Amino acid sequence: MSTDIGIIGMGVMGANLARNFARHGYSVSVYDRSQSQIDNFVANHALEGEFAATLHLQDFVDSLAQPRRILMMVPAGAPTDAAIDEIVPLLSSGDVLLDGGNSYFGDTRRREDAIRPTGVRFFGVGVSGGEEGALNGPSIMPGGDPEGYAIIGPLLESIAARVDDEPCCAWLGPDGAGHFVKMVHNGIEYADMQFIAETYDILRHVGGMEPAEIADVFHTWNAGRLGSYLTEIAVEVLSHVDAKSGKAFVDIVKDVAGAKGTGRWTVETALAQAMPVTVIGTAVDARALSGLTAIRAAAGVALSGPQPTAVDRQALIADLEQALWASKVVSYSQGMSLIAKASDEYKWRIDPSTAIALWRGGCIIRAKLLKQIRDAFAADPQLPSLMVSPSIAPELNAAQPAWRRVVSLAVLSGVPTPGIAAALQYVDVMRQPVGSTNVIQGLRDFFGAHTYQRNDMEGSFHTLWSGDRSEISK
Repeated sequence: MSTDIGIIGMGVMGANLARNFARHGYSVSVYDRSQSQIDNFVANHALEGEFAATLHLQDFVDSLAQPRRILMMVPAGAPTDAAIDEIVPLLSSGDVLLDGGNSYFGDTRRREDAIRPTGVRFFGVGVSGGEEGALNGPSIMPGGDPEGYAIIGPLLESIAARVDDEPCCAWLGPDGAGHFVKMVHNGIEYADMQFIAETYDILRHVGGMEPAEIADVFHTWNAGRLGSYLTEIAVEVLSHVDAKSGKAFVDIVKDVAGAKGTGRWTVETALAQAMPVTVIGTAVDARALSGLTAIRAAAGVALSGPQPTAVDRQALIADLEQALWASKVVSYSQGMSLIAKASDEYKWRIDPSTAIALWRGGCIIRAKLLKQIRDAFAADPQLPSLMVSPSIAPELNAAQPAWRRVVSLAVLSGVPTPGIAAALQYVDVMRQPVGSTNVIQGLRDFFGAHTYQRNDMEGSFHTLWSGDRSEISK
């Protein structure tokens, strides 16, 4: 038979996407180099739809209707390059090849450039939602040739999550646009989880609350403007009791967090684009710091700190709700500013409201807040920053007193809140008409003759610090 779409890689994500396509009436060819992976898929899912299981790549290609539509779900990096090298020579001009892994957007741009002369249309596709999303409706972020999207788009949109009867899938732009938006999504995900962890820490060690009580707080918040997938699962994690010890689950888990690299990519890319994402960077740093267990153990013995003071618990909870919401806004603001900068740099022309719309369902950062953010960008796609939107700025201003109380209380109590504090510091930096970098410019000119600009005339200048201290133009 000639099938509608082929999937390479029958790990959990690939298998669940294949099942998702089949549930929507598509016939699917599946391929994996591992006999056991194919056997496992056939044994467990063959009756769920119309599948063609293959162990040879040529048989896989021959089973597909033309133009062929192929989705690769293989590990990022060298394995993706190897898969491309194997499959592209077997394809024809007009076929569509998609990389659905967590690839670095720069690799996607390189691959698209190399494949383009063959006539094969290559797409970098961000897929978010994990195993459940892959099966029941993920957020899909495709970037590639717009004509190619006409071939593959209807299939992707049919299996994506839906919100307000709109698919959480849309063409974002050429070459690496899709994987870039997915990378920023993951960076925001880092920040969001960091905020939640810090909020827990304050409630536990300043508010004196047990994990189950904190779960109740998050449950209440989830019904309001902080409603999100991550808030929802925070309730599950914090209320869970370990069966072996009878203790709260979080009390038997080591506080060492791992990472897979997309957060670091976001920070590195932001620095290269001169659009720092300080909140995401702090979240990435926090995970790295969590792994410095030997230093932390030594510092815990050698260094002292304050003891938390008694607080009004209900007032603290109210302040934290404001601080958590405001911090999330800053994280999204930084992420969207980075997308806008890269979109200009690479001529992608990403529509910000479209990118935000894809995150409303199926993905890890789906949240009620996203509707408000989407509406803000729909009203003004050229917003210099989400924070200055007429629909966002008043709430951000209203949150500041509580936000500042939370950060101050945390500092005075010795409870680290690097993410929430970094978000507040970003607001303070951005709202300051004149900052302190003029002093830095003076210092740089003094020791290295790096020059400076004046605020009362054009040009670059240098003061002869070791001479008569007169100023010269450079």
